[in-house]
Amino acid sequence: MKKLKILFSVVFVTFLFTGCLYNFMIPEPEIPTDPDDPDAPEISFTQDIVPIFTSAKCVSCHNGGQAPNLTGTNVYSNIVPGYVNTSDPESSSIYDYPSPATGKHSWAKYSTTQASQILLWINQGAQNN
Repeated sequence: MKKLKILFSVVFVTFLFTGCLYNFMIPEPEIPTDPDDPDAPEISFTQDIVPIFTSAKCVSCHNGGQAPNLTGTNVYSNIVPGYVNTSDPESSSIYDYPSPATGKHSWAKYSTTQASQILLWINQGAQNN
């Protein structure tokens, strides 16, 4: 009987310690999307936007076989003005379609930070800089 109590105690303590695992989630930094916000960074197309297409795995499909072509040196001319609406930035296909807030492009989405950067870039006039 004493061995059984020890066994149950060991099992209980084992479950107690393994049940206390906690994964810390570090929130993504929030990027203001209003271009008039003094905290809004200046978004560069070549330094900030083009790398999103690679890191979000957009170029695995949009590499010339599927429009828009997000590879090479003609990326800007392939998305502006057809996929960018500077008068209503939130309706821009390049922002809205793979946005994490929509279910339109379920196989690959931007992160919240990436979507904010793209929206801010469009709000800043979608410059080829």
